[in-house]
Amino acid sequence: MHLELVIAKVITMGLGLLIVFQAYKGYRVHGSKPMLYVAIGFLFISVGAIIEGILFDVLNLSIFVAGTIQTTIVAIGMLVILYSLHGDIASQTENEEE
Repeated sequence: MHLELVIAKVITMGLGLLIVFQAYKGYRVHGSKPMLYVAIGFLFISVGAIIEGILFDVLNLSIFVAGTIQTTIVAIGMLVILYSLHGDIASQTENEEE
């Protein structure tokens, strides 16, 4: 793997984990369940950012298999974040109707 690519992936992972930390902190301070799901979603996306290279270079999986696994992990993270947004809207609507 090229050094520049490794550096870019480590920076991406670090930024993702910083977002995870901030979202989890928001969940703990405010008790906001959607923030917990945002943290979980970004954790999946952060892992997905580096997993392809690990699977390809370290475990010697084909680039197709490694890319498929990486894309699936990122998609799961996006679905969890989407759920957090939908769940927040649904709970606000329920509270307004009461």
